[in-house]
Amino acid sequence: MHLSSEVTGEPGSNSASGLPSEAVSSASTSPDGFRLTAIERYRRNRARTAQLFALLSPEAYYEKPIALRHPIVFYEGHIPAFSMNTLVKKALGRPGVDPALDRLFARGIDPDESSPERGRVTAWPERSAVREFVDAADRMVIATLEDATLEVPGHPLLHRSQAVHTVLEHEAMHQETMLYMWHRLPYELKRAPAGYRPQVVGAAQSNEECCVPAGRVRLGAAPDTIAFGWDNEFGSLDVDVPAFSMDRRNVTNAEFAEFVEAGGYSREQYWAADDWVWVCAENMTRPTFWEREGGRWWWRGLFERMALPESWPVFVSHAEASAFARWRGRRLATKAEYQHAAYGSPTGRSRMYPWGNETPASRHGAFDFTTWDPTPVDSHPAGRSAWGLDDLASNGWEWTSSLFGPLPGFTASPSYPEYSADFFDDSHFVMKGASTATARELLRPTFRNWFRPRYPYVYATFRCVRSAS
Repeated sequence: MHLSSEVTGEPGSNSASGLPSEAVSSASTSPDGFRLTAIERYRRNRARTAQLFALLSPEAYYEKPIALRHPIVFYEGHIPAFSMNTLVKKALGRPGVDPALDRLFARGIDPDESSPERGRVTAWPERSAVREFVDAADRMVIATLEDATLEVPGHPLLHRSQAVHTVLEHEAMHQETMLYMWHRLPYELKRAPAGYRPQVVGAAQSNEECCVPAGRVRLGAAPDTIAFGWDNEFGSLDVDVPAFSMDRRNVTNAEFAEFVEAGGYSREQYWAADDWVWVCAENMTRPTFWEREGGRWWWRGLFERMALPESWPVFVSHAEASAFARWRGRRLATKAEYQHAAYGSPTGRSRMYPWGNETPASRHGAFDFTTWDPTPVDSHPAGRSAWGLDDLASNGWEWTSSLFGPLPGFTASPSYPEYSADFFDDSHFVMKGASTATARELLRPTFRNWFRPRYPYVYATFRCVRSAS
């Protein structure tokens, strides 16, 4: 949801990816209108998830393309299990499908990067059993959406229909997780959608700095001021942001190649101490999305390898982004600087989106599965912020220098109390914005993403800043 209670999106299937849109109908804010919207959106979510699984060959089902995540089988069961456990069992007190499978697929805490075997399951069910469980959970959730009371003021999980919003956004977020997992699979285990053609593009225009004047930003929101938010979005903090300069565009593959060719991965002075240990231990010489062969760089695309697209944003870990920024004599933005750059305006009033208050559309950026691939960094002038900055909610999440933590007044969500609190550990950095696989409902200004600094698989990019003084 966005800052208003309902936002109209672009309905139907989007032409570039063929996947259904996550747009929310604005038919009505009445209970019956909300019920119909929730059912429509749940079915749309499930259709998109099914299409993502359809990209895989049967042999991929038990593969674990990223060591720090669960195997693929888990995600097929987890999404409907979470929906059923949250809405049907926890919120309404009704029985589930199968106690053992309800627990097996309940929550997907990924192991710590130093202990990838923690929480390992030794034997997963046959796919036929998983599918039976999935179908039963889906029927149960849809029946609940059709006949249950979905909003109960004051109820821990049903106040403002929190449980319903939780399950809808949870699936949308996992769709992005699954896609970057799919990215790591061998090509023989995937099937490109009909008509797919990689976007071959030329060199990017040179980057330039934009001046962002001093301003005051509010991080977070007060309860009940937005239709839905995760617990880390609530509480608030007002921050005075001094003037700074920020790259107009994300750092591109071409720009990052200069760092690589200059020996950036072999020069300790650019790396934080723990990051340098990682570089040496993993023999890092390039971004994870890059490959080297025949004396040239290649990009590991989702469905095929291609010559490195110079004008696309580079996808890297926080460690690599920070090292590049130091090499340039710059730094990463703080979360407050990002907030001001993306949502601030000369009037002092915050915008709903970087481009203003207009409903997100494909001309504003690459998000909501409008494309399988990134786009050139100068592709969406209609999405520029008030200060002339491109792609602040598009084409790749953006690393900040801020650690993930609670805002003043934080309270864990009753529908998912572990969602944020388990990661307030000074080991995760805030990301803002959106990637090509981010649902448009998550473009709201308060939404935060977070990852460990050496996690290299997510669709995350960055831009550099420097203080005005």
